[in-house]
Amino acid sequence: MILHQLILADTGQAVNISVNDGKIDKITSGAITDHTTALQLHFDDAIISPGLINSHDHLDFNLFPQLGNRVYKNYTEWGAYIHQQFKHEIAEVLQVPIQLRILWGIYKNLLCGVTTVVNHGKRLTIEDSPITVYEDTHDLHSAAFEKAWKLKLNNPLKKNVPVVIHTGEGTDEAASDEIDQLIYWNKLRRHLIGIHAVAMTAAQANSFKGLVWCPESNYFLLNKTAPVKELKQHTRIMFGTDSTLTGNWNIWDHINMAHKTELLTDKELYQSLNINAAKVWGLNTGEIAEGKDADLVIGRRKEGVTSLDAFYAITPVDLLLVIHQGNIRLFDQELLPPLAPHLKGREFSLIKISNGYKYVDGNLDALTEQIKAVLPGFVFPVEVIDHQIL
Repeated sequence: MILHQLILADTGQAVNISVNDGKIDKITSGAITDHTTALQLHFDDAIISPGLINSHDHLDFNLFPQLGNRVYKNYTEWGAYIHQQFKHEIAEVLQVPIQLRILWGIYKNLLCGVTTVVNHGKRLTIEDSPITVYEDTHDLHSAAFEKAWKLKLNNPLKKNVPVVIHTGEGTDEAASDEIDQLIYWNKLRRHLIGIHAVAMTAAQANSFKGLVWCPESNYFLLNKTAPVKELKQHTRIMFGTDSTLTGNWNIWDHINMAHKTELLTDKELYQSLNINAAKVWGLNTGEIAEGKDADLVIGRRKEGVTSLDAFYAITPVDLLLVIHQGNIRLFDQELLPPLAPHLKGREFSLIKISNGYKYVDGNLDALTEQIKAVLPGFVFPVEVIDHQIL
């Protein structure tokens, strides 16, 4: 596959890119004249970035509406409140079989150009996922909700696996103390990756390999987010959405909220979605560089918008092409004529999102109908038009 006339989102450089065997094979500002490559796509005023890495989601929790109607001191107060006040809503969603909930969580990410999502919770059973679901971690929910968390943290059989844990998700003293307790009880000095960290100080951040920043979730629960402007000096910052229990389904809305805070520079926020996350999770992606996995997102550049502003202006309807490890997972309807001969026998769903039409890998029609059979009131953010074998 050769992708012609693209603009790198971070530098504005015009490039042509060759993809071979799931990897980025060549990047050049000059012409690529390999006539043996059957699939060649030409673009006009389109930007390319690494596939987004969503470093925190609970894939089976994305059929929930946002639950909560006030500001909370910490996640334990919020958890107790929603289980008391929203019992019916929670029970309704949990009636949907977990595999359907997980699959929708995966598609929620793919529809936005996420090619890697880090799931937090029990290890999932997923076959033929259209994107990478990363689970090579030792997940503990939190100090408050994880039974015997100190023993699990110091499990010698898992000492070489990073620990991923919600910590400091609050604005009170208890939230800060929780971080101190986590650091103190990490007797094996395992790599800690903290999620949320709203109450974290710069001194505490030194004890973490990385932090996952989920600003929309934080503002919804706590009306405050992590002080990443200070914390970034002491550890790597990655970006996460959490589930729809506390945030919008669309990661671009989360990104735009983060952008407006100016707590990270444009470049830092961009890198929290790709190279920083790839380094922490040990992935061969996150960069547009030769030899890296071909996880790529191509989007329309809005007229008159340049540099990283063009990246931050993207919405799901602007996505032209999403490639995961060299495989086409989503494409705009305008690319059907050149792509159809090369995707023969592949299963795709035609969807409408906003005022645009996209083809998405897999049978979204069956998935949405199965979910609606159990949860008829759920409103999907896309309309499935058709399911077909190309």
